[in-house]
Amino acid sequence: MYQRLMEHLTIAVLLLDGELRLEWMNPAAEALLSVSLSRVQGLSLCALMESEGGLGEVLVKARDEFHPFTQREARLAMLGGEPLTVDYTVTPLSPHELLLEVEPRDRLIRISREEALLTRQETVKVLTRGLAHEVKNPLGGIRGAAQLLERDLENPAHREFTRIIIEEVDRLRDLVDSMLGPNRVARHEPVNIHKVLERVRSLLLAEHPAVSIERDYDPSLPDLAGDEAQLIQAVLNVARNAVEAMHEAGTPAPHLVLRTRARRQFTLGAERHRLVCEVGIVDNGPGIPASLQETLFYPMVSGRADGSGLGLSIAQGILHQHQGLIECDSVPGQTEFRLLIPLEMRHD
Repeated sequence: MYQRLMEHLTIAVLLLDGELRLEWMNPAAEALLSVSLSRVQGLSLCALMESEGGLGEVLVKARDEFHPFTQREARLAMLGGEPLTVDYTVTPLSPHELLLEVEPRDRLIRISREEALLTRQETVKVLTRGLAHEVKNPLGGIRGAAQLLERDLENPAHREFTRIIIEEVDRLRDLVDSMLGPNRVARHEPVNIHKVLERVRSLLLAEHPAVSIERDYDPSLPDLAGDEAQLIQAVLNVARNAVEAMHEAGTPAPHLVLRTRARRQFTLGAERHRLVCEVGIVDNGPGIPASLQETLFYPMVSGRADGSGLGLSIAQGILHQHQGLIECDSVPGQTEFRLLIPLEMRHD
């Protein structure tokens, strides 16, 4: 009776004997750990599973003290499997039986991180628009005054000074416009994402022939609804930033991977999508300093000496126009940007 109930729970449940051998687990545990009960039944859980939080010690303590214990955001993994962030509770049922409940936290942590990223990006957008308004108005006045002054000056040398003022004002205006990102609303037409990636690949190879660029495409991906020109710009900004970072760091054998995957029932921020296109851009460069990773998509933030700090900010803005976002994970030797775009056709 109780076993049938546990078989229908969405939380992973494992039953261990007094020697911490696995007696039974429900289908949710099999799915979470990517292993079938028939393969591991009767084996020691501690020998099967790697843990950064001392799972074996917690199990022994719960058994010996006959007291339940809970660990939050622990890292667990079956041997050879992907590590998972989980909450787990160990409850002794008798001196010879332990109940282990495991609840995955990776998805909730990712959703929370994405919501924070979207909130920060929206805040930056509002601040940037306000700053642009406050800067462009006086710039227009300065430019107009310089033009009027230029008309009244007879000395060519003096006119050269007014010309410098006008050129610098125009440069600042263009910089402010760049901070605002695309100045038109994205069109939503069928776009083949692999056509976008091939265009970016050809541009990068023309600019940096020494970089090897590997394709890892999912040919089953359907077209997405988007603006092809803007998506090319977004992918190019991210990929070019990666290539230039490798070049600046003097990375031996610089290598870039362009990857596509479909993600089903995927949550972006607070919205769940039936199907999402994931574009991965992976490089073997020096990595992004931890101090920059939280502010990476802010305007004027760059880890490169000659970087403007606008490329990634503009790319994130384009993804937002497509109801998507960009994530990044980086360690020295491997940096991965993931561009996530819903595949549902929009009907605006």
